[in-house]
Amino acid sequence: MTRNMNRRRSDNGAKISSNDDTRSLIEASQRLAAEVSRMFAPETDIVDRHYWIEAMMNHIPDYIYAKDLQGRFLIANQATVTENGFRHMHEIVGKSDHDIHSPENARLFQAAERRVIETGEPMFGIEERNVLSTQERWLMTSKLPLRDKRGKTIGIVGVSRDITDRKRSERLLLGQARLLEMIAKGTPLAEFFKELILMIEAQLPGIIGSVLLLSEDRRHLLTGAAPGLDDAYCAAIHGAAIGPKAGSCGTAAFRGEPVIVTDILADPLWEDHRALVEPFGYRSCWSTPIRSYHGEVLGTFALYSRTVGSPTADQNELTSMAAHLAGIAIEQRRSEERIQFMAHHDALTGLPNRVLFDERIAAALKQARLAGQWVALAFLDLDNFKLINDSLGHSAGDELLRIMAARMLACVRKSDMVVRVGGDEFIILLNRLPPDSDIVLSRLEDIREAIGAPLTLSGRSLQVSCSMGVVCYPDHGETAGELLANADSAMYGAKEMGRNNLQLFNSEMAAGAREKLLRHAELRDALARNEFVLHYQPQMSLKTGRIFAAESLIRWQHPQRGLVPPGDFIPLAEETGLIVPIGDWVLNAACRQNKAWQDAGLPPIVISVNVSARQLRERNWVARVAEVLEESGLEARYLELELTESLIMQDVTMAIATMHELAALGVKLAIDDFGTGYSSLSALKSFPVERLKIDRSFVQDIPGNADDRAITAAIISLAQKLQMQVIAEGVETQEQVDFLAASGCDDIQGYFVSRPVAAAALVNLLV
Repeated sequence: MTRNMNRRRSDNGAKISSNDDTRSLIEASQRLAAEVSRMFAPETDIVDRHYWIEAMMNHIPDYIYAKDLQGRFLIANQATVTENGFRHMHEIVGKSDHDIHSPENARLFQAAERRVIETGEPMFGIEERNVLSTQERWLMTSKLPLRDKRGKTIGIVGVSRDITDRKRSERLLLGQARLLEMIAKGTPLAEFFKELILMIEAQLPGIIGSVLLLSEDRRHLLTGAAPGLDDAYCAAIHGAAIGPKAGSCGTAAFRGEPVIVTDILADPLWEDHRALVEPFGYRSCWSTPIRSYHGEVLGTFALYSRTVGSPTADQNELTSMAAHLAGIAIEQRRSEERIQFMAHHDALTGLPNRVLFDERIAAALKQARLAGQWVALAFLDLDNFKLINDSLGHSAGDELLRIMAARMLACVRKSDMVVRVGGDEFIILLNRLPPDSDIVLSRLEDIREAIGAPLTLSGRSLQVSCSMGVVCYPDHGETAGELLANADSAMYGAKEMGRNNLQLFNSEMAAGAREKLLRHAELRDALARNEFVLHYQPQMSLKTGRIFAAESLIRWQHPQRGLVPPGDFIPLAEETGLIVPIGDWVLNAACRQNKAWQDAGLPPIVISVNVSARQLRERNWVARVAEVLEESGLEARYLELELTESLIMQDVTMAIATMHELAALGVKLAIDDFGTGYSSLSALKSFPVERLKIDRSFVQDIPGNADDRAITAAIISLAQKLQMQVIAEGVETQEQVDFLAASGCDDIQGYFVSRPVAAAALVNLLV
C-alpha cells in the first residue's frame, strides 16, 4: 500500500475520491485517531474516557467508530449505532461487520480495513456502498490505523459521511445527459421511455413509473412504457378512454393538469377502475401530463406505489423533469417523422411525390412482367387551374388541389398510387391489371368523372375538368422513362383536343417527339448565339441586415419571345443533356461577374450557382469548377454551389465523394429546396455542406399554417444540430421574417429583400 491510496480505487471496488469536500473529513479522522490512541493509554481514567466519547462523538452526524484487529467494534458514536440498527453503544461493541451486514458488504469492508492494519497506511476519501434492509447508502470514508502508546497498530479508526444524496444527484445528472443523447440520436421512443422510467425508479425505491401516450383521436391513452408494472395491468389499461373520472392518468390527460391520488381504493376518480387495479396491489398513483412546447397534452407520466400516500417535493420535482424530457423526445420524434414523410410526400396534398414514385415504379413493372399483367400510367393535368388560382387566390387553389387529391385517392386501390408531380399535375399508377384496354380506360374514366363532380370553393360553385394522357405497360413503353414521356405526349394530345378528355397514347403522338427535337435544336442554337443572361437575387443576413450573397438565375433572351423564364426551357435542357453546357456557361458567367464586382471595389459577396444532376455526374466536373475559378480569378470561398436533395440521393456515394472534392477546393456547398426531396438523415450528417436552404413551399404560408411552422422550425433545429447555416427562400412578408428570426434562421432570400435583378441593378443594392 502506497501513500497514493487516496488517488486510486481500493480492492473492494470502492471509489477513491479526491474531492476537496473530503479535507475536513480527513483532518477530523486524523485528529480522532490520535485522540483515541491517547484515550486507550493506561493512565487515562475510565470515567474521563466515557465522558470524552459522549461529549465529543455523539453529537457528530458523521459515523465515527474504532475496531480491534479482528474487526470488532470497540466504540461507536450514536450515529453509527443508530445507522446499524441498534439503540445503545454497548449493543454494537464486540460485534463485527459479519454480524451486521451482508456477507458481501462485510467482506469488502474487512478487506479495506485489513489493508490499513497490514500496511499501517491510512485510506482517505474512499466511497463505499452499503445496503441496510432495502435502503442504499453511499459513504465517503477515511480509515486510519489505531495505535497504542508505543506506536503498535491495535486496530483501525473509521470516519464516514453519508453522501447518498450527492451520489443520487450525480447519477441523475448522468442519466439526464444519457437521455438527451438518446433524443439527439433518434432512439426509438419505447426504448427512451424505458430508460427514463428506470432512471426515475432508481432514484425512488419502491416507486413504479409509467408513460402513456395520447392516441391520434386524442380520446384514449396507449401504453408507451412501464417496465415495472404488471404486464396484465398494462394490457388492461391500454386504450383506456380519458375523461373527468378516469383514474389518475385519464383524468390528468383530460384536465391537462397533475392528478394526485393518495389512495386508489378510496378515491372517487378510480371508482370505475377499482376492480381493475385492486388485484395488482397498487394503492397510490400520481400522474402528470406530458406536454409539447406549445402546451398540447401528448400523454402522461405517472408514478405508482403499493402504499397509500402523497408524493414528496423531491418526487414531484422528478416527475416534472421526467414529463418534460418525455415531451422533448415525443416532439423530436414527430419532427423527424414529419421530415421523413415530407421527403416522400407532397407537402400540400400529402400524396406521394415523384421520388417515391420513382422508387416504386420499377418494382411495379417487374411484377407485371412476371405475372403477365398490365400497368396503366396516367398523366393528369387540371384544366384552367391557373385561372381558378388567379381569380380566387392561392389559398383557394391549394384547397382545390387537396380536394382533387382526396377524390382521386377514393377511386383507387391500396396497391395503386396517386402522385402529385407539381402544380396541378398528377400521375396515377394502376397496378395488377388484366391486359384489357377497355378495363383500363373504364377505371380512369371513373377517376375523371370524380374529378369533374361539382364542388363549392370560397363560396362559389365550381366544376373542374382534367386532361388525361394514358399509357399501358408493356404496349406503350418498356421503361418508366418511356411510359412517362408517352403519357405526357398523350396528355398534351388531350389538351389539343379541347381539354376535359382522356387520350390513350398512339403512334400519331410520336409527332410530339419530333417537336421536342425542334425545340432542342433551338435551345442548342441559343447557347451558340449567347442568348442567355443572368439575373441575381440577393441574400440577406438576419443578424446584420447585410446582403452577403446572391443567387444567379438564368434567363433566355429569345429573339421573338423576349425574356423566357427558366421553367420554360430548363426541363428540356435536363432531358436532352444540354443542361451540362448551359450549366457551364452559368458557372463561368457568374464567377466572372462576381470578380468584376470585386475589382470595381464593391463589398465582396458569395455568388450562388445551381447544379444539375447531369453536371454532378460528369467525371471531370470538379476539374471544370477549378478551371473556371482559375480563369475568372475568383477565390473559391466566394462561390457557393447549390445541390438539390433529390440530386444527391440519386447516387449518395458518388455525390458525397464529389462534394468532398469540391469542398477541398474551398467552394461552399448548400442543399437547395430542403424538405421537398428525399434526404437520408443518416447520410445528411456526412455531407460537407455549410447551408440548408428551406424551400419556399414551407415559407409561403408562414405564420398562418401550423404544419409549415413546425416543419420550418424542425429544419432550422436540424441544421443547428448539424452545425449548418440555414437560409429560407421565398420570404415576402415581415411576419415571415419575424418568425424565421425567432426560430434561429440565419439568412433569407425572396421578394422581401429583392426580386431577381440584372447585374447592374444589383450594384445599387450593394453600395
